Amino acid sequence: MNPIVIIPTYNENENITAMLDKVMSLELDFDVLVVDDNSPDGTADLVKEKQTACSRIHLLENGKKNGLGTAYIAGFKWCLARSYAYIFEMDCDFSHNPEDLIRLYNELSKDNFDLVVGSRYVGNVVNVVNWPMGRVLLSYFASAYVRFFTRMKLSDATAGFVGYSSKLLNTIDLDKIQFRGYAFQIEMKYTAYKLNFSIKEIPIIFTDRTAGESKMNGSIIKEALFGVLWLRFKPIRSRVSL
Repeated sequence: MNPIVIIPTYNENENITAMLDKVMSLELDFDVLVVDDNSPDGTADLVKEKQTACSRIHLLENGKKNGLGTAYIAGFKWCLARSYAYIFEMDCDFSHNPEDLIRLYNELSKDNFDLVVGSRYVGNVVNVVNWPMGRVLLSYFASAYVRFFTRMKLSDATAGFVGYSSKLLNTIDLDKIQFRGYAFQIEMKYTAYKLNFSIKEIPIIFTDRTAGESKMNGSIIKEALFGVLWLRFKPIRSRVSL
């Protein structure tokens, strides 16, 4: 079965068609699951149009806007129910280069890692294009903050370009994942770390979106800031039954 990439969307009609075309054109066949949070701009309708021409495109309409974490958890469960072996996360706005999906896939399938992170900061090199310096510093020091409190050795704990083995996602109790904003990315990586799964970072170049609007806001930053402290005290266990 093909690997699959989950793309969460909310008001991404300026990006979704081009993104689906790009993923479908890759040398390696990826299925795509778009998880749409009831976008009022017609994003889901554009996905449905693309579905008529390609059986590798899937759509999960996830109801009202409930946050990034909710969309991904719904997507993970959908993919696991259909026995996908390798499951990826990627933004719709081309901040992540779809070509890098193949590099992430190779680390999972050939080198047998369980979690692969497309990192903006490997080796203390900042690979970010078109972000204002304030946001670069916020993101960079956020990852340093996460490393300090969690003891994870990840350079980019908040990264959203990630590949998972189904073994890892089947082991995590997805119903116990608490965070819904960008802290969700930290919680998933920390959970994998605490369960002793193998983790690899590879460098990517992150390019800020040129179309559509960023979903970042103050409440998301607050969740991440205080959520990291809470994670240190969260009991993390494997699911009893898979």
